[in-house]
Amino acid sequence: MTEPSPFWRDLDEEALAMQFAQTGRLHIRDFLKPELAGALYDVLSDSMTWARTFTINGKSYDIDLGAQRQTPADVLGQVAEAVALGGRTGFAYDFELWRISDEVEADRRPTDSRRRLAEFYDRLNGQPFLSLIHRLTGMTSATYCDAQATRYRAGHFLTSHDDAVVGKHRLCAMVLGLTPEWRTEWGGLLLFHDADGHVLEGYTPCFNALNLFRVPQMHSVSQVAGFVTSDRLSITGWVRSAGPDTTG
Repeated sequence: MTEPSPFWRDLDEEALAMQFAQTGRLHIRDFLKPELAGALYDVLSDSMTWARTFTINGKSYDIDLGAQRQTPADVLGQVAEAVALGGRTGFAYDFELWRISDEVEADRRPTDSRRRLAEFYDRLNGQPFLSLIHRLTGMTSATYCDAQATRYRAGHFLTSHDDAVVGKHRLCAMVLGLTPEWRTEWGGLLLFHDADGHVLEGYTPCFNALNLFRVPQMHSVSQVAGFVTSDRLSITGWVRSAGPDTTG
């Protein structure tokens, strides 16, 4: 049986594996083959069905943007203040998403343009990509990838956290950037923190770059500046095992 053709470009896997072993992080430019990257961008930049996701008092909420437009202004103001308070005092976030893996696993496969996102999710869970993860990270217990489309706009943010959640068995986080044009001063940077809260490394959103990093690892997404009119688009998720990882 013929092996399916990889959907990513040729990589120097030995060099990438060495870098991951040393730092627990990879930033791979031009990861996907161009036609696939372009197709995914077309879906995310078109008429997507987004939901706003945010935290209040440590609890997560999702609200469809259509429903949000019908919410009274005073209620939205109270939500905004509560979200801001969370950002000032602890872990909090506010951005937009469409939960690809949740929709597929619930047997709600889309038939519109979002079907390309479901197909990409299938590819992430195919043996060729999982084998690539094994080779790059050494984590041979990786058996599954979840995924969500995300959109950050003016004011959106994600405060410091390490992605470790009991029972999720997360090995690595993935962020596939699909933002064609972005400037560093616009915010929305993926930042990695040291024990003193200083920035160890940071990546500006860019098109067709895969960020892969070990869990747990402290990181954040800096707040997008209020004057920004562009969208920070990505597909994010976690590489997971069936149980606690023992591969380091």
